[in-house]
Amino acid sequence: MEILAFGVQSDERPLIEQAFAGHHEVRCLDVFLNEDTAPIAAGYEAISTSVNADLGHRVLQTLAAGGTQMIAQRSTGFNNIDLPVAERLGMTVARVSFYSPYSVAEFAWTLGMAVNRRIVRASNRTRDFDFRLDGLMGRDWHGRTVGVVGTGKIGEAFTRIAHGFGMRLLGWDIAENPACTALGMEYTDKDRLFAESDLISLHVPLLPDTHHLVDAAALKAMKDDAVLVNSSRGGLVDTRALVAELREGRFTGVGLDVYEAEAGLFFLDKSLEAVEDDTLARLVTFPNVVVTSHQAYYTRDAVQQIIDTTLRNILDYRVGRRSENVLVPAAPTS
Repeated sequence: MEILAFGVQSDERPLIEQAFAGHHEVRCLDVFLNEDTAPIAAGYEAISTSVNADLGHRVLQTLAAGGTQMIAQRSTGFNNIDLPVAERLGMTVARVSFYSPYSVAEFAWTLGMAVNRRIVRASNRTRDFDFRLDGLMGRDWHGRTVGVVGTGKIGEAFTRIAHGFGMRLLGWDIAENPACTALGMEYTDKDRLFAESDLISLHVPLLPDTHHLVDAAALKAMKDDAVLVNSSRGGLVDTRALVAELREGRFTGVGLDVYEAEAGLFFLDKSLEAVEDDTLARLVTFPNVVVTSHQAYYTRDAVQQIIDTTLRNILDYRVGRRSENVLVPAAPTS
């Protein structure tokens, strides 16, 4: 069986081809799955998609009409997939439920450090041989308070690094993580966490209940000199409300690896095009904001785990085996 893989980055391609060798043929495309590209999948029983693929009802109907029966998404998140429609169409949908949590946790800290210590501004200055320190003063993290929103595997890894810095640990989640509690984390409500934290990092999935978790009220509750980091899902933050607060001169820094309207932008070269997203265009002009293109997961270790799990999901599908990665089971055969 030949697999069609959408949205494959150039660094990923050799890893995918090597992993699939001896199992299935794989055709890698750099284009992302959407309504325009879905017809390419005609004749492919199984496809693999990236995190920013459009798997809404129209795309799923096109895929099903072309004979696609299995979708293996190369990400943990699946808020881009209309699961009820996939189930109604008799498709099998699987994701990668786990990969290296350290990739994202370490990158979240990279963003937090970068905005706190003004790394981007300093680097840009020295490229112009401007070696002044004016405006580059940061703060020690030691002894300050970190608020970890979501303390699953990634949140735990982030917390362990915070503990290493010697920070006071506040956490919020629907269930406490004993490993975080053992590190001295105090679980509290969101209001207190936002009000008391010097650094807030988001590590929860995007669900209806978490959409705009960081809304105007939460942003107002934060300290004026706080740092906000989001390496999870863009929809967790009300970006327009965030821009409004930044325009008031609030926050030491904001580090965003995700953006709520990133589909059709992130992973693509838009440098020669006019920016139509006014909110994003305004966001990147703030000197205390660092925006990266959904790369927190992008280490060789994590990508290899994602690819290996994706292959295993496809092999499981071929033999009728289910795992914790299956979001929608195959329709029963008569």
